[in-house]
Amino acid sequence: MTERPAAIESPPTGAFEDMLRIVEELDTPEGYKAELIRGKIVVSPWSKLCYKRVMKSLRLQLEPHAPEGHDVDVAPFLFTFPGSERGFGPDLHVADEAAFEAEGRHADGAALSLVAELTSASTKDADWLDKLDTYGRVVPVYLVLDMQVGEITAFWDPSPKGYRSRTTVPFGTFLHVPPPFDFDLDTSEFTVGSDKKDGADKGVQG
Repeated sequence: MTERPAAIESPPTGAFEDMLRIVEELDTPEGYKAELIRGKIVVSPWSKLCYKRVMKSLRLQLEPHAPEGHDVDVAPFLFTFPGSERGFGPDLHVADEAAFEAEGRHADGAALSLVAELTSASTKDADWLDKLDTYGRVVPVYLVLDMQVGEITAFWDPSPKGYRSRTTVPFGTFLHVPPPFDFDLDTSEFTVGSDKKDGADKGVQG
């Protein structure tokens, strides 16, 4: 497997349930995940090692503000959206713990209160397009950490046509995460690698 996402052949019928069954039965290599994106089964790398610190900071800050009964995790669970015939494994999710009491291998996307995706060169198109469109109809808050640009965008107020509201700030500043979380997120630890050094040289916090 390479760092680029790879689409695999799906059933001729294209039926969502058929594709979902194949995703569940796939023996993906360690460090990879399978998702249903734009009607195709796509296998792509899990988050980079250097993103671990960012996801940990995000998780620890979200946990005290999560809705009651909701869990914050970075485990690679598949969440399905039958209305859009999509199945995504977000980098970080906040979801109702009751969604994980079933014996199946995927959870209902309606259980999510927040998702966060950390972009990479190979996956950012899906994060900004297909996932934004799907999450924007169901999930209360969607955070996109654009790791190549050094910005974080919060989307909220979902509707049948997608999110109605958004705001973007550069890493190193505070982002207000809308209800049901309703707190100011410190993004000073979100810059990674050489970008972190560049930010320090420019006087950016972190």
